[in-house]
Amino acid sequence: MPNQDSIKLLNECNSGTKMAVESLNEVLEKVKNENLRNTLTTSLEEHKKFGDLTHQKLMEAHDSDKEPNPIAKAMSWMSTNVKLLTGDVDEKIADIVTDGCNMGIKSIAKYLNQYPAATSDIKDLANQLIKIEEKLLHELRPYL
Repeated sequence: MPNQDSIKLLNECNSGTKMAVESLNEVLEKVKNENLRNTLTTSLEEHKKFGDLTHQKLMEAHDSDKEPNPIAKAMSWMSTNVKLLTGDVDEKIADIVTDGCNMGIKSIAKYLNQYPAATSDIKDLANQLIKIEEKLLHELRPYL
């Protein structure tokens, strides 16, 4: 059974991935540019796969999923919908998702430092999530 730091880090990765999936689903219906839609859809599938993996690892450790903070979810929803009221929707979506990627990278890096006793395989998973976010950041640059 993994140690407590491993479970806590895994929970944070799982929660962050759920937030990313919800956010990507929310903006995808508003995207106009087909290439941007494809980029976001591909990333959504990557996040879902990663979320399934973290969920499976949590179940193996006999732990339950951690849900994203409801206040953070509500603020994200409100911020997204207000930003999309005017201007170039695709550019704003790229901007919103870029902000989300940066927050995700920052959070996971913080949790990697906060849970130093996590096992190397769980730390590798956290770093894999950071790489997924960094890849999406890079792919969104042309739309900013």
